[in-house]
Amino acid sequence: MNYIEFKQKMFDLACFSNDQVYAWRPDFDRNNFHRWTKKGYLIKLKQSLFTFTEYKKMPDYALYFANRIYKPSYISLHTALSYYGMIPEAVVQITSVTPLKTIYLSNAIAQYSYKSIKSELMFGYLLKPLPDGKTIQMATPEKALLDLLYLYPEYDTLQEMENLRLDEDFLQNDLKLELINEFLSQFNSKALTKRLNLLYNYYSL
Repeated sequence: MNYIEFKQKMFDLACFSNDQVYAWRPDFDRNNFHRWTKKGYLIKLKQSLFTFTEYKKMPDYALYFANRIYKPSYISLHTALSYYGMIPEAVVQITSVTPLKTIYLSNAIAQYSYKSIKSELMFGYLLKPLPDGKTIQMATPEKALLDLLYLYPEYDTLQEMENLRLDEDFLQNDLKLELINEFLSQFNSKALTKRLNLLYNYYSL
């Protein structure tokens, strides 16, 4: 098989596993993965998961791959807050939460961080559409904020709330406090409630 035939078959998947390739062509030469990666045709996202180099320049596909590299997971924390414009700085890592163990990994697309959270807290995310019909699992602004305060206990002083540099216009006009309170009850965490009250006090919410 040549690369052009392979690309025509697999490209629209965006990323694909070894098993998907073998299901299509059981006689596929596994050495092609290494050979085509070395030539720059493919990018290895993780063990047995690949994408085509062209996707590196396509908007939001680094986020899409985050959902596929480690499943189940959804994008949250600093990346989601940056996505919504709630924090001013761009983030280096793409941050997600998962009911699996905490891991960090990097590839030619991005650096990825997955923070472990209880399985019963895997809620509060939306499906953000891509132009080709694929979707990205992304926390709502409210859930991303709660995930952050829950998983980062250092946010327990007014000084740390200031250091977050949350966009006050977003907090006052776009943040849904009733949704935050609904989500908060499902965490059942006194520490999180305390941190959230600190945030409310600092930003006059």
